[in-house]
Amino acid sequence: MIGEYTNQHGQRYELNLKGSGKTPYSRNGDGRAIVRSSVREFLASEAMFHLGIPTSRCATLITATDTVKRDLLYNGKLSDEKTAIVLRLAPSWFRFGSAEILAKHGELNILRQLLDFVIESHFKEITLLDSTKYLELFSIIVQQTAEMIAMWQATGFVHGVGNTDNFSLLPMTIDYGPFQFMDSYDPELVSNASDDEGRYSYRNQPKIGRYNLDKLAESLKRVLNKDQHSTISIILDGYDSTYRQAYISAFCKKLGLQGSSECDDERLVVDLLKMMEDTKSDFTMTFRQLGDVPIDDLETNVINKSHWALLDLQMHPKFIQWMTTYHKILVDYGIVDEVRRTNMHRVNPKYVLRNWMAEDAIAAVKRNDYSVIRKLLHVLQNPFDDQIEADILGYANRPPKWSSTIRVSCAS
Repeated sequence: MIGEYTNQHGQRYELNLKGSGKTPYSRNGDGRAIVRSSVREFLASEAMFHLGIPTSRCATLITATDTVKRDLLYNGKLSDEKTAIVLRLAPSWFRFGSAEILAKHGELNILRQLLDFVIESHFKEITLLDSTKYLELFSIIVQQTAEMIAMWQATGFVHGVGNTDNFSLLPMTIDYGPFQFMDSYDPELVSNASDDEGRYSYRNQPKIGRYNLDKLAESLKRVLNKDQHSTISIILDGYDSTYRQAYISAFCKKLGLQGSSECDDERLVVDLLKMMEDTKSDFTMTFRQLGDVPIDDLETNVINKSHWALLDLQMHPKFIQWMTTYHKILVDYGIVDEVRRTNMHRVNPKYVLRNWMAEDAIAAVKRNDYSVIRKLLHVLQNPFDDQIEADILGYANRPPKWSSTIRVSCAS
């Protein structure tokens, strides 16, 4: 943390340097960041912002000439890695773990100061003199965390290391490490090569959100009256329904159904995802291309070869049956096809930061070639728009076969 910045709109940001060297909190590390992880965080945070997902951001990426030794996959093989520094911005860098460590060590006065500062700075709708202020804060955090994770799921984003130190009190997506935007839909996808047990898999992310909120609740109980303990448990119990509603709503919007009343039968979503899993259909492009093709062509299986993700999905024996059900729902709610397709293109990106795209940018930066990262950044800043140059570069194509061999960990 090097300071604060308030922009012309009155928005306040805390400035944070990643990779600038040792700090009192570096423990046994050297405090340096490598080009690989820095490029990934720089691009990912900007990609998430332009996808409309709450996130920290990166203002600057600076590379250095010196190198450090890193064991990228924790397999004992050290490599010389070029270093970099990223200037990161967020309204706050306080995490669940910030409260957790203070509660654990009994530093309750400091914990109260931290929580009061967060409320005063970021949750002005809460009255500081109110005896229920920490309950109100927790209620907002529960709701916003559930909604954020639903957005992750609806974008096919896997964070990779969702522990309490990587969950923001605001909440927003922070600390991009071994993340991945999935290619083929796989609910068991584990993006972190060192996550042997799959704790932070795509499927487990909602459960991890609940687990982390439970840990935060335990910390907050240290500064609550005992008669408030049952209330904080009730608030936490609301997480599952909030998440489920946000999740179904997000996926219904991806199908062009605006509003929960048009998609109260979640079987439509569940059945589609099961077909995608069975056929290993691409997550991003399946939804995008469903919005490209007229509904009548979809129902009669008239699909152009350029819509490669739909051709994969089409192989499922229940494809036509699902399409018929989907079409009937659209008719029942009076959603004409032009409106459906417009709605879908608003929320289904054509371009996401796939691992292979990040690898190309990293390799170029290591050669002191910044043209690739600049082009890729421009594409990710406009993820919903058709872009000729992006298509020429293959960013909307089937991922290359070599991309399946990419492995990332916390060190890379």
